[in-house]
Amino acid sequence: MNYLILVRHGQSKWNLEKRFTGWVDVDLTENGKLEAEKAGSLIKKKNISIDLYYSSLQLRAKNTLKIIQKVLNDEKDFIKNWQINERHYGALTGLNKVEMSQKIGEDKVHQFRRSWEMKPDPLSKDSPYHPSKIETYKNVPKEKIPDTESLKDTYERVIKFYDEEIKTHLRNKNVLISAHGNSIRALCKYLFKLDNDQISKLEIPTGNPLVIELNEKYEIQNCEYLDKKRSNSLIVF
Repeated sequence: MNYLILVRHGQSKWNLEKRFTGWVDVDLTENGKLEAEKAGSLIKKKNISIDLYYSSLQLRAKNTLKIIQKVLNDEKDFIKNWQINERHYGALTGLNKVEMSQKIGEDKVHQFRRSWEMKPDPLSKDSPYHPSKIETYKNVPKEKIPDTESLKDTYERVIKFYDEEIKTHLRNKNVLISAHGNSIRALCKYLFKLDNDQISKLEIPTGNPLVIELNEKYEIQNCEYLDKKRSNSLIVF
């Protein structure tokens, strides 16, 4: 048996401000750092030795992982990939979710956030929030940088990367991925065979490791959120 551990980054500054973040590269809050420390402690108690670490290119995921590794006393290099970045929220990027709910209605905002194929209008390339203007993404091929994404778009890039890069290691290694609400939502849809209605209802808690036990055929044998008080009822085995 081998383990795949999925961790959504700790609370970010824009999480706290309830802003659509997407590809904007914001850091953790102090509470987010504490969430990452707790995630590391929970993993340490499970006594799982991690062979490979993956993170998105984004600061909040990278710093979450660094804190986890520090708690585990395991600061080996980790692999950083844009393919497991957060979903790009297009023209919604930077806007306040509460204010947008008041302006266009909660149902419409929920559709933008949770529907499978709906995507916001593209973000202008002139916006300072456009990934092409952010130093973090200077090495991402220009044709791969999105202006907006649906959850389906996010799913397709995340699962392609998982199948091509990560899955093969799970035959004989334990892997930890530090990523985001929507990139982890995409992985959960794939791994747990959730339908489009289920995935729209799936919330991914910040800083709560989801430990998935796999056999040599990549079949799930067991899974659990390590912080039982903050688990999600859709992820059961």
